[in-house]
Amino acid sequence: MKLEGKIAVVTGGARGIGAEICNKLAEQGAIVYSCDLGVGEFQNDNIKSEILNVVDREGVANLVQKIKEKYGKVDILVNNAGITKDALIQKMTEEAWDAVIDVNLKGVFNLTQAIAPIMMENGIGSIINLSSVVGVYGNIGQTNYVATKAGVIGLTKAWAKEFARKGAKVRTNAIAPGFIKTPMTVDLPEKVIAGMIEKTPLKRLGESEDIANAVVFLASDDSSFITGQTLGVDGGLTI
Repeated sequence: MKLEGKIAVVTGGARGIGAEICNKLAEQGAIVYSCDLGVGEFQNDNIKSEILNVVDREGVANLVQKIKEKYGKVDILVNNAGITKDALIQKMTEEAWDAVIDVNLKGVFNLTQAIAPIMMENGIGSIINLSSVVGVYGNIGQTNYVATKAGVIGLTKAWAKEFARKGAKVRTNAIAPGFIKTPMTVDLPEKVIAGMIEKTPLKRLGESEDIANAVVFLASDDSSFITGQTLGVDGGLTI
């Protein structure tokens, strides 16, 4: 197994893409902390559910300290937690802007600020940030969400340089999913889903497993010479 003995933290891990990421990492031998506002339903004993709001800096610090005291390390951090509050700019409230920025961008900052020093101290680690294709090419009605996902790509590049500057093999990469089949997209009108598929060269929606497989790759030694990159898992949408 590629990740035997590794310790992983996954935010937004209770459902959807996050839950699939937890399952895939655990299947490869990692001990996985699924951090979310609710408890996920997992069959693998290697997955431990933790109630965590990524905006709660004290809660983040306490959890990371607990993991460090138990294992002395964190090998993998997957910043997956995210929300949407869509609206055209003239209708977007300050509350909607702040909420999305807090979870999608500050949450990434909070977890990484707490965990990256442990990785640098141990000389190794992999940080994987979930961005989006809209962070690359934009989208109408998602000013707040696009800002966070573009910001995540910028953070990824900055951290790839910062965390390795003293010789530590700490890598930071991003994944930019395209149209993925999730509980949210399943409820969309059939016409909207058909439009998504038509725009995608591979003519299908992505599965959560497609994203999770990419996470396993970036978490493992198979990608040991890859850092500062944004991997599009989008069926060719951004070609």
